[in-house]
Order: sequence, then structure tokens, then C-alpha cells
Amino acid sequence: MNNETEKEMITAHDLVFRYNEDGRPVLNHVSMGIKKGELVAVLGANGCGKSTLAKHFNAILLPAGGTVIVEGMDTADEDKLYDIRQKVGMVFQNPDNQIVATIVEEDVAFALENLGVPPQEIRTRIDEAMEMSGIFKHRHKAPHNLSGGQKQRVAIAGVIAMRPDCLVMDESTAMLDPRGRERVMKTVRKLNQDFGITVVMITHYMEEAAQADRVIVMGGGEIKMEGTPQEIFSQVEQVKALRLDVPQASELCLELTKAGVPLPRGVITTEECARLLYQLLA
Repeated sequence: MNNETEKEMITAHDLVFRYNEDGRPVLNHVSMGIKKGELVAVLGANGCGKSTLAKHFNAILLPAGGTVIVEGMDTADEDKLYDIRQKVGMVFQNPDNQIVATIVEEDVAFALENLGVPPQEIRTRIDEAMEMSGIFKHRHKAPHNLSGGQKQRVAIAGVIAMRPDCLVMDESTAMLDPRGRERVMKTVRKLNQDFGITVVMITHYMEEAAQADRVIVMGGGEIKMEGTPQEIFSQVEQVKALRLDVPQASELCLELTKAGVPLPRGVITTEECARLLYQLLA
């Protein structure tokens, strides 16, 4: 990575948040950063604070204590709210909650029209966003006739048309079947790798997290673990102590290692596990 890529896009410092003024902090002095161009997965059991953290990245929620800085802008600065939400776009769990039009391309154009973007610019942006999200061929269809995965890619296109620097996926594949999840993840990887969009992925699917550059594990409103997928998922016992699973490949390799099969640590993908087992059997 060059110096520009290494620069932190989002920084949380000593972040505290509670939903009730006298209640227990949902986020308890969290400090972390997201670098430009990264694909980061944030994991944690239900109620750990991961979605609450995500909503601080584009100022849907504001800190009760500490700061969140997005590309040099403090989210607590009301004058910067529009600019921050242009920089960080969010895709939520249920795509039906983000789709407002009766035709796909009209839905992708909706926010741009409300912002008064010139028509020719809108046409360019929505075509580009639909191509990037893999739903261009569905542009004249009604969203309600699409599959769950296709609807989610329409929602992603609507956000991408705004040309954000960072895409926050707040459990965006939770309502999809395995094929829909894989297609959305393929789109997310393409946006990150081919177009340089920073991605923060809140998920409870370990196979999705295994595809990230970095994994952050939360528990009780705090960051408990942080590292590459290999570093995190090779610590099977620690991950399970936080009420999380590990990728099936990691668990299989751990059990085989306990049984005396010589396998390296840090195996996290099915493909890598299969290759190692093939080599052993050969």
C-alpha cells in the first residue's frame, strides 16, 4: 500500500455511547481506525455494539463521549453532516427498507434527483453504479420481482451512485440465502479491489469475515481482538469464548491437528483446507 492508502479514513477515539442517559454504555471507550482502501470485518455476538459502532461512521449516531473523525471531519460538527454522509454510505440488513421506486434504475437515481444533480450526470452515475454492482441488466425491472440478493445489490448501487469513499455494510447479507450472500460478497470484493472503495462489513458470517483484510472482534461494547483473518481464526478457543463461531475450515483443521494430522495454523478457507488435505493424501 502507498502512503495515501495507509491514511486512516475513519478514526474513533475513546468512543462512548449509551442509548439511555443513565444506562450501561453500549460502546465503552472504543478506539480504532479504518484505513483507506481496506476491507474490514467487524464481528461480535448479538448486543456487543457492532451495529451501534457502524452507525457512528456516518453520524446516524453521535458519541456521548470521545470522537469519531471521518476524513478529517468530526461527526459531532453539524455543519459537516452532509459531507460526512457523502463520504460514508450505509447498506442495511433489509433491502426493502432502502428501495423506494418501482423500477430499478429509478431507485438508483432517487437520491441523486433529490440532491439536484444535473440529469446528464445522473445518467452517467446510475449506469456506472449499476455496472459496478452487477445489476445493469435488471435496470428496467421492478425491484419486487428480484431475488433478495439482487435487491441488496440494487440498494448497494443506490449508495454507490452517491460516489462514497467508504461503504458500510450493516449485516447486509443476514436475510439472504447462501447464493445471494455469495453474489453480494462478490460485488463487495469487486468494489473494494477494482474501484478502491473502503468497506466496513458488520457480519456474523465467519466465511465472509475470512475474506477481509482485517477483522475486529467486539464483546461487551469493547474491542476484544483485532488482526488478519488468519491471526483471529487460528485462535479458535478465544473466538468461541466470545460466543462466536470460526470458519468451518478452521474448525476442521483444529480437530485434525488434535488427532495428530500435521496441518498448519491459520487455515480459514475451504479451498486451502481441501488443498492441504489433498497433498497429505497424495
